[in-house]
This record gives sequence, C-alpha cells and structure tokens, in this order.
Amino acid sequence: MKKFSFRERQKNIKDLETKNFDLFIIGGGINGAGVARDASLRGMKVGLIESQDFAAGTSSRSSKLIHGGIRYLENMEFKLVFEALNERTKLFEMTPHLVHHLRFMIPIYKSSRVSLWKMGLGMWLYDMLALFQAPEMHETLSPTEALHRMPSLRDADLVGACVYSDAYMDDARLVYETLRSANEKGATCANYVKAIGADFDDNQKIQRVLCEDQLTQRKFYVRAKHFVSCVGPWTDQLAENFDPKWKKVLRPTKGIHITLPRHRLKMENAVVMGAEKSDRIVFGIPRHEMLLFGTTDTDYQESPEKVSVTSEDVRYLLEIIGAYFPGAKITEQDIISSYAGVRPLVYDGASTEGKTSREHVIFKDGHHVHYVAGGKYTTYRLIADQVVEFILKGSSIEEQVAFKRKNTAVPLNEFTGTEECGAAFAAFDRWKKPAALSLPDLHLLVERYGLEAEQMLKDFPAKTALEMEAAQAIQHTMCLNLVDFYSRRVPTFLADSAHGLSSLDSVGLIFQEHLGWPKEKLELEKQNYREYVQRELMWKKN
Repeated sequence: MKKFSFRERQKNIKDLETKNFDLFIIGGGINGAGVARDASLRGMKVGLIESQDFAAGTSSRSSKLIHGGIRYLENMEFKLVFEALNERTKLFEMTPHLVHHLRFMIPIYKSSRVSLWKMGLGMWLYDMLALFQAPEMHETLSPTEALHRMPSLRDADLVGACVYSDAYMDDARLVYETLRSANEKGATCANYVKAIGADFDDNQKIQRVLCEDQLTQRKFYVRAKHFVSCVGPWTDQLAENFDPKWKKVLRPTKGIHITLPRHRLKMENAVVMGAEKSDRIVFGIPRHEMLLFGTTDTDYQESPEKVSVTSEDVRYLLEIIGAYFPGAKITEQDIISSYAGVRPLVYDGASTEGKTSREHVIFKDGHHVHYVAGGKYTTYRLIADQVVEFILKGSSIEEQVAFKRKNTAVPLNEFTGTEECGAAFAAFDRWKKPAALSLPDLHLLVERYGLEAEQMLKDFPAKTALEMEAAQAIQHTMCLNLVDFYSRRVPTFLADSAHGLSSLDSVGLIFQEHLGWPKEKLELEKQNYREYVQRELMWKKN
C-alpha cells in the first residue's frame, strides 16, 4: 500500500493548497474517513483535513462496539437496528482484524425494568432483524446456567439471562484503516489542519475554505466544488464560523468509560447491565488486553475538547458494577485508566438523553455546505454512501454519471479481508520470527494487523512488538507524536497499569529515528505524554 506518513502530510498540504477538488471534507473521524473512502472509490478528487489527530474526538472515545443496539428496540427504532445489524455483517468481512465476534449476556433480576419473557421476545426480534446471520443465535438461560457462564454475577433475585451476539472493535484503528484505503484511491488527507473561515461568492455560496496548519500556523485556502462537515460534536461550532445566524442542531451528551485488569473479574462474555434508576445501560466488555466498562449518558454543554472524567462519573459506574458483581469488591484502586467523549446526538425533543435517537441527519445550509450529524459507528459505511449520494443529487448530470456508486463493502486493504486474515492466522507460526519477539507478541500483531504483520516483520526487523507498531503508525497512519501513539494507535494508555511510561525511552527513539527529532524535541514529546497521563487521570487525585 501507499505510505500515509509525515512526509506524505507535507506533500498533501501543498496539494490541498494548489489543487481543485470535487469534494472537500472537514473532519477526520469515522464519518469523514468513510465519506473520503466512498467518494474516492467513485473517482472523485477528495481532500480531507482534521484539526487534531485523526480520530482524536468521539471516534476514539466510543464503547468500541459494532452492534445493532439492543436498547434501541425499546425506542422502536427498528430501521436503525436493521441497518446496523446488516452493516455489522459486512464489517465482519471487511475488517476481521478489527471487528471480533463476542457474546453478550443480559442478566434479568426481579427488579429489572424488562422481564425475562419480554427480553426473550426482543432477542428473537434482534436475530430476525439481522436476517438470522449472526455468528450465533440468542439463548435464554436459567439462573443456574447464567451463573455457570458468569460465576461472579450476583445470584440474589436472579431470574435468568439472555445471551446474544454482537462484536467489539478497535475504533480509532478502523478510522486509520479507512483513511489509508481512501489514500490508496487518491484522497489527499492531512491531520492537524483546522478550518478557520471561508470565502463566498455573490450568492453566498462557499467557494473556498481558509485553513491553518496547526503545526506551523501557516494559513492557506482549499478550493472545491462541494464541501461537507463531518466534525461530530463540533458541528455547531464550525457552522457558526460560516454562518453567524446558525441555529444549533445538536444535543451533545457526555459518556465515560473505565478500564480494569482482565484478571479482576472472570468474564468470558460481555455483560449488559441496567442502570435501574434510568433507561441507560452499561456494558462490561472483555477485550484482549483489559475489561472495559461504560458508558454514562449526560447532557453536555461545554466545548467538546474540555470533556473529562470526574470522580462522580467513576462512582456512578462503580455503583452499577458493584450491584452486579458485589463479591468482586471493585474499587477506584482497581481502575487502570479512563476516558471521556462527547456524542454528537441530533436534538429531537426527547425527554431524556437515553431516549434521544442515534439516527443521523444529512442536510445542506444556505451556503451550500453539507453537514452530517449524529449516527452510529456501526453504520459509518452506510452513512458515507448516503452523504455522497445527497451531495451528488444537487450536482450536474455529468457528475452523477461520472461518480456513480461503487461497492464499498470490500476489504479496506489487500492484507485485511477474511481470506487474508485467515491466511495470516494459519501461517504465522511458520513465519521467520525475530529474536526480540515472543510467540504471544507475534500472535498479537497478527490479531491486530492481519497479513500486514508479516510485512511489518520485514519492514521493521530487530524490533519489539511495540516498537514495530510505533514504526507502522508513523509510516502508515500519519502518527506525529507520542501522545497520539500511546492514546490511540495502541491500547497501551488504557490497558497498561504503567500506561506505557516504562517503554517511553525505546519507543521515543523510534519516533526520533523516523521523524528526525533533535534530542530536545524528543524530551519535550516524552514530557508531553507524561503530562497527558496525569491530565487524563486527574480525577484520581480529587
């Protein structure tokens, strides 16, 4: 595949300034990446900028699930669930190294809002909306069977449990892989470039967007036929830059997650826990590296970059975990890490945050800027198709013919289809393994990168697994600093009790080697990461 690195970023910024694009995308989260890939596959000349690192906002702060949304059945959002479940099936095929099947258990107690028989009906509906293509059909368990599956579960007043299939995934890396695919098809993408203004013609139609390189503070214009905003919770802020009369469309909500060591709770299945005083649910998700618990759901009115985890947020999650797993006696001291994000929900007049729909909306303002807001991670590919189709409806017949639909339900790259990942798993024990790499480390690389792991062994020999991942992140995901690496490219900040600080020197040398940092820059970047860890876990000091 083509490289997608710091050097390409410099070239791409020059191209953004000098070329005329068919479509210019503002926002490098999952929706922006999906739109870039869809449009590029159609043959459009695509430009994309992200004001921070790719996936730095909501797209790396999700519950990391690919799911239909069992809770949305209660809100009667059958269309949303149907779309999501069918997209889930496609993502299993497109990205088997990032999307992994997982069984979910819903324990039902005498005090639960939904009875066992009613939940069972919901399970049948869930499987039916998936067209019975889930990896496994649902089950209904007796209390004894449920406790056998999950021994640490509270047994008092347990009526039974339902078990169903969904998936967990690596959210940020799904963004990077999608952007790499768009880059392969010619999209011109750059992170740390912010849209700060625009020029309009006599009819107040946008002609070009004023951008600023956040690393050099140099300003330049980007010209395009069509402009689309995919900035998630920053939608209203960006729109106000273009239109002082803008009326807000979002109802942002805050969600937080915490992580625990895998050994702290025996969980082979994920667990769906009801927050009994509300219509919210909290997931407990076993991953390769950790246990992930979340999320909260509260209205949030501040700027999205200010979102943070508070002691009150943590207590809320611990209270729910304690109600379901009282014998485990989980406390704040058990928590490895935490993160907070803002969901860009579209205001629909719902009475509570939990009742607010996760449906997306696509619309155009008076300046001919297109916006996508809301939506679910699982349906990003479908959203992207709808965005490009919406834009083309207002275009010339020539454009509609030239840029007709292409099949985007294909593997994101040559290494990562089901067949390729299967070949990687079948053959990795026969690969030539560097001395610095253990067999578990090699297995980890195969799970994360599919057949590309073999290429990494050739490109970055004599390195540890983490050092290989650092080199790969720099060369192929436009990773520019240590904070971006540890917090998004790998799960180290969330899963490692030391948050990667013990490997900071060796990984820092990889960045210095590839990015040409002088010693002073290296030390500054290491200090930036130490401060990031302290800042993100500030609630522990309160």
